[in-house]
Amino acid sequence: MTLRQAVETALKQNPDLVLARLEEEKTRQAVRVARDPFVPKLVVGSGMAYTNGFPMSIEGSAPSIVQATATQYLFNRPQNYLVAEARENARSAQLGTAAKQEDVAYRTTSLYLDAERAARVGALARKDADSLEAVLETVRAQVREGRALPLNEKQANLNLARARQLADNLEADQDTAETALAVALGFGPEDRIRAAGDERAAPPVPDLEEVVVQSSLASSKELRQLESQIAAKSLEIRGEKAARLPRVDLVAQYSMLAKFNRYADYFQRYQRNNVELGASFQIPLLAGPGVSAEVAQTQAEIGRLRAELNAARTRISTEIQQSFRDVKKADSAAGVAQLDLDVAREELSVTLSQMREGRASFRQVEELRVVENDKWIAFYDAQYTAERARWNLLRLTGNLMASLAPKP
Repeated sequence: MTLRQAVETALKQNPDLVLARLEEEKTRQAVRVARDPFVPKLVVGSGMAYTNGFPMSIEGSAPSIVQATATQYLFNRPQNYLVAEARENARSAQLGTAAKQEDVAYRTTSLYLDAERAARVGALARKDADSLEAVLETVRAQVREGRALPLNEKQANLNLARARQLADNLEADQDTAETALAVALGFGPEDRIRAAGDERAAPPVPDLEEVVVQSSLASSKELRQLESQIAAKSLEIRGEKAARLPRVDLVAQYSMLAKFNRYADYFQRYQRNNVELGASFQIPLLAGPGVSAEVAQTQAEIGRLRAELNAARTRISTEIQQSFRDVKKADSAAGVAQLDLDVAREELSVTLSQMREGRASFRQVEELRVVENDKWIAFYDAQYTAERARWNLLRLTGNLMASLAPKP
């Protein structure tokens, strides 16, 4: 996969992101649950009973052929605040899902770079081993001819063993990185995702560090989520205080009584169809100490969230400033690694020319090939460090998703 294909796949089926979306859907449905008492409900039923003597009521109502009861909150401030709190929680969950998307995108990018780097560096390490094996054969021939000491052969053999060990370790690292990338993309641990090694431009670096810090603080989903949680807790306090306010409920009932019951024997006037419609008023006189205790608990929770909000602002500002410094250092190191590689390639080119003229040996050429491969490894490491630093800066500034979006 290319980097963009890997990120697109992760955004569709990453397990952590799937759980975040399910939690978001749960909070959306919680809004409907909180609003439910304000929606009229109608229950219709019937029953049968034997009466001996004065006809008594069953569950507060006379035995009837058909009975319909409607219920609905007309005025209930605590429930109103509960609905508002549920909506704020849904907004917070939506912000959490968006933040999780950025986290998954960065984690996938980081794992992709690990897999790509392990594949490239592993290939160079295997070339190193091949070159050192050729050097070993040359040294062995020289030892047989008496032009080199046995110690030189042992040293060449040691260098080859180290190169093969490094190549094996890098191959194992590649397997680990590709498996971790597959798991991050929602596949099983037996799968592996190989980096396609596509050519891509370096991620852009934003200008004006101070402006970037301020805009990042203004658009940070983490900060917006904490602010949403504080708003939800504030609504919870208002709902707890509203428990002292009166409430009004709908009262509606219809009953059709049977002709053969004995109500007519006890009442002067009897009718089969009966309707009741009105409102029920409830006024709390003594709410108890629980309300003030709940308010105090929620206020303490708000204090904790405000402390987290301030700490998050400081952390984000510090991380962005440090990330700018990391990008500069990584770019500088990549530039030095490029120059170092250019020198090694030039030295190899000169030695090849000398070998064709008989002024340099094959062993010297192969040893310089090993040096060049080592410089390539250092160059790739510096490149990946610089690219990772840029992606991290984009993550902190909230521009990662836009940079990874497919070009139109």
